[in-house]
Amino acid sequence: MNVLLVAAARPNFMKVAPILAVMERRGVDATLVHTGQHYDANMSDAFFLDLSMRRPDVHLGCAGGSHAQTTASVMLAFDDIVVEREPDAVVVVGDVDSTLACALVAAKRNVPVAHVEAGLRSRDRTMPEEVNRVVVDALSDWLFTPSPDATENLVREGVDRGRIHWVGNVMADSLLATLANLDIDAGLSGYAVGRDGFVLLTLHRPSNVDDVATLVRLMGAVAEISEHKPVLFPVHPRTSPQLLLPEVQRILRRAPGIRLLPPIGYQDCVALQAGAALVLTDSGGLQEETTILGIPCLTLRESTERPITVTQGTNTVVGTDPHAITAAASQALAMRDVPRTPPVGWDGHAAERIVTALLSVPAPLDAQRQQPVARSLVHDEARLA
Repeated sequence: MNVLLVAAARPNFMKVAPILAVMERRGVDATLVHTGQHYDANMSDAFFLDLSMRRPDVHLGCAGGSHAQTTASVMLAFDDIVVEREPDAVVVVGDVDSTLACALVAAKRNVPVAHVEAGLRSRDRTMPEEVNRVVVDALSDWLFTPSPDATENLVREGVDRGRIHWVGNVMADSLLATLANLDIDAGLSGYAVGRDGFVLLTLHRPSNVDDVATLVRLMGAVAEISEHKPVLFPVHPRTSPQLLLPEVQRILRRAPGIRLLPPIGYQDCVALQAGAALVLTDSGGLQEETTILGIPCLTLRESTERPITVTQGTNTVVGTDPHAITAAASQALAMRDVPRTPPVGWDGHAAERIVTALLSVPAPLDAQRQQPVARSLVHDEARLA
């Protein structure tokens, strides 16, 4: 099998690394494509080293720009690769613009698409990632879901069950493998902190960092929390310019407990999560990782596409209201030692299940791809009648 395996942004690397390792072990001809969507060395290059991944076979160099610019530039560059390599399948992960771009190119070139982390839904179409998820799932031939709720979402949307494969969470594969060889205390010592002695903060979503009023509210809440425990804040490249705004600078000057850090690599991120008393984030990946680690997490968004992290994990969706954030932080810190069990399938073997399905379940022929849509239309017409 000749496969193009696509990575683009930080969360992609943790999903791609274990899949690539299994493909190499099982003799799959995998071409690793890095679109370049994350261009900061600590946001992309460092992850290849931390995850023991080989360097990309193809680097498209499509960095920066608006959603439209990123999607268009990746499509143009990736189309050339598809024509040149003639793959049997394109494997995309997650929900970033590169995921959408590469899935679109493959579908228009009649190359079967596999979507890792399919079926996640926040039901908030103001999130660009939600639009990407819905479209990529509609285009995909293999839909690899990380949790039962993701599978149920696809079934409710009328997706043929033959295309849906529950495989578990491939992010857990990378996290568990990293933990097995990671000295957490040594990692924390590099930041002059100890276990449970700090709060970890990450912010990068446009709705939080591009809207000045929202960012000021969030940083005000973080400043209050930092009066009780220092807050370590690795700053995402898209967030960094916003922290220079006068309104935000005034908050930071009054909050010495907030420590701004440059972007960090994967191993450092895992060490900081594992050692934190609390994690504040708008990242989907950190919601999952803290669930596995058993660390309290407050999601600074109004919704989550990963509800299993709330029902079976340590995550609480608190929104952006400062009073709600500080109250939830106090409660979460008080319940620090409540045990949690990761969801079923978050066991370190998701990549094996993904590759097994790719090799054993053929992509449907063009005629077969039309059948689930036709059946869905017939069903809807009967129901409405």
